[in-house]
Amino acid sequence: MEVDLIFKIAAIGILVAVLNQVLSRAGRDEQAMMTTLAGLVVVLMMVVREIASLFDLVKNLFGL
Repeated sequence: MEVDLIFKIAAIGILVAVLNQVLSRAGRDEQAMMTTLAGLVVVLMMVVREIASLFDLVKNLFGL
């Protein structure tokens, strides 16, 4: 697993947290929730790609 992936996820988390706080303080709770959900989807897509890569590696390792 690459360390860059962890840093990317952390950066997205920090950015989403800051945007969420700014939008919540401005009274735009709906946009804050949508920003949080969008950040979650982006991170999940990154993790799913890594899990797919892991499954491919295991499949090739055992010759399946």
